[in-house]
Amino acid sequence: MRQTTEAFRSRYRADIHPLYNPWLHGAFVLLFGVLAISVFWSTVHQVLPLQWLAVPVTLLFFNLGVYLVHRHLGHHKKPFARLFYARHAGDHHSFFAPGHMTYNSARDWRVILFPAWLIVLHTLVITLPLWWLLKQLDANVAGLVGGCLVLGYLAYEVFHACEHLPPHNPLTRLPWIRQMRRLHELHHRRELMQERNFNIVFPLMDYLFGTLYWEPEPLDPTRTPMTRMQHQTVIAAPPIAVLAYASTVALWPQWHPSSLRIDGPKGPLHAGARFEEDIRAGGRDGHLSWEVTQYLPGRRWCARAQGDHGLSLLLTYECEAEGDSTRFVRTLHYQFSGLAMRIANRLLLKRRIDHESAASMLALREMAHQHLNGVSA
Repeated sequence: MRQTTEAFRSRYRADIHPLYNPWLHGAFVLLFGVLAISVFWSTVHQVLPLQWLAVPVTLLFFNLGVYLVHRHLGHHKKPFARLFYARHAGDHHSFFAPGHMTYNSARDWRVILFPAWLIVLHTLVITLPLWWLLKQLDANVAGLVGGCLVLGYLAYEVFHACEHLPPHNPLTRLPWIRQMRRLHELHHRRELMQERNFNIVFPLMDYLFGTLYWEPEPLDPTRTPMTRMQHQTVIAAPPIAVLAYASTVALWPQWHPSSLRIDGPKGPLHAGARFEEDIRAGGRDGHLSWEVTQYLPGRRWCARAQGDHGLSLLLTYECEAEGDSTRFVRTLHYQFSGLAMRIANRLLLKRRIDHESAASMLALREMAHQHLNGVSA
């Protein structure tokens, strides 16, 4: 069985050296980088207009280098870059997976930041010799190029760290950070990580090489005001079986009083699957078009839907083992785009939908118990 993200995280954290100090790690990279940039740029005096072109050209060159290294060495095993491949594709992409893209504590920086010595290597082995060669031709261009190469390294570290920040951090609300976080999250999908979204700071090379991939950001209840209701129950079966049963949407009409008819695939639905549903919720008939956005067997299933009257929904099922049973948690976020329906929801619909959702948990417990016991027998 494939190891879970949480199991890998626990094992990785246990292997971090007790003396590792994430604040010292981050501070060293930042201070060394700023010092190196200052030294290189201190050699620059009275820059001519044409010499300033060294700045965008160097940053474009660095952007291309990051793209090529990330794409061809970070996700394709090469004999001379086995350590980088193992650290990136092995450790980083196992630690951060869809639904688990943020770090929990500063010690998790160990799997986000490059080793502290790498900025020294980048500066002394790559940047310094290039600066010396260019200095023979033009001291100002050499200084600008040297500083920008180190600046590009720092920008990579800072942006990559921002792309794994917890969602409540104020930096995640900045438009460009939010955009790059979404691209990076898509890159971390197993089916996309070798083919799409290799740029971290600016996706120019992804665009030029045809590897840029975008999907609209899913509904985010923390950013958009939505009605939220959560119900739970305990089912006498293991989490994998319970979630597989609940995510078999063809069976919803058997246990959810609001679901009338399903038109879609059979069996548990994985991310990307789509289906249609006729409903009667809150005393009103309607139709929903669904897309499954996440399926982590035994742990989490998410789907979003668009319906009549400007209705948008985000549905999440979560499972947690409790002895030989499973605590099943159903969380529903929804909203109406029209003012009239928002008023109707506040005055009437919300109470009815909440009652129907609570009743669905009782029916789910009974039907899942019968179904799963029958299957195991």
